[in-house]
Amino acid sequence: MVDRVKIEQLVKEKLLARMGENSSTTKPLDFVNEEHVRSLDKSAKYISITSNAVITTLARDLAETHNIEFRVVSGNQSVSSVPQNPRSIAIGCDHGGFPLKKVLISELHKWGYDVCDMGTHSTDSVDYPDFAHAVAEMVSQKNCIFGIVIDGAGIGSAMTANKVPGVRAAHCHNLFEVKNSKEHNNANVLSLGARVIGEGLAIEMVKTWLDTPFAGGRHQRRVDKIMATERKYLRG
Repeated sequence: MVDRVKIEQLVKEKLLARMGENSSTTKPLDFVNEEHVRSLDKSAKYISITSNAVITTLARDLAETHNIEFRVVSGNQSVSSVPQNPRSIAIGCDHGGFPLKKVLISELHKWGYDVCDMGTHSTDSVDYPDFAHAVAEMVSQKNCIFGIVIDGAGIGSAMTANKVPGVRAAHCHNLFEVKNSKEHNNANVLSLGARVIGEGLAIEMVKTWLDTPFAGGRHQRRVDKIMATERKYLRG
């Protein structure tokens, strides 16, 4: 039997080796996680990034510890050839979802995911569309594979995220709904209501959602129709 985990790890090591040559990254990166920083030569002083690069919180913390700078390369810059990180999650919330977001980020790190925290960063009153939009855009632009948005009820954030092309946001309240949203609808953004569900259920819902694969088959045909409907109303 093929050891898929071992193969994936080997591929990841090869990709990181290509990026971590010499004292800095040879090409500007548009996504940087903790492993990119760890892969650098000990003499590295900086990492070259694109102007719109996404840097995970763990990568920033590790870079700061080792006095490594992030330098933006302007002009005609080449983008990293590394594919979309299959373990990258964008997460965002309003003030009502902030406490739950902190809990979920901790769990996501334990599960081995790279987290792109899009805010907010306190319980001060803010507008949920700003943060739901930021998360949805990360998924739409393929900077992150999945997104999680949180507000008080989860409704407004789902509405906002679904306005972004390519996003299929599911507002869920229980384990059946999160499983169905991935298995049948191939949802790429999960919307949660912090005042509707408790922390324990939220953690279980997120884990179930991430672990559930899309079933494809007849469901692919239906998802294709969802996306065709979206394209019909997009302005040229």
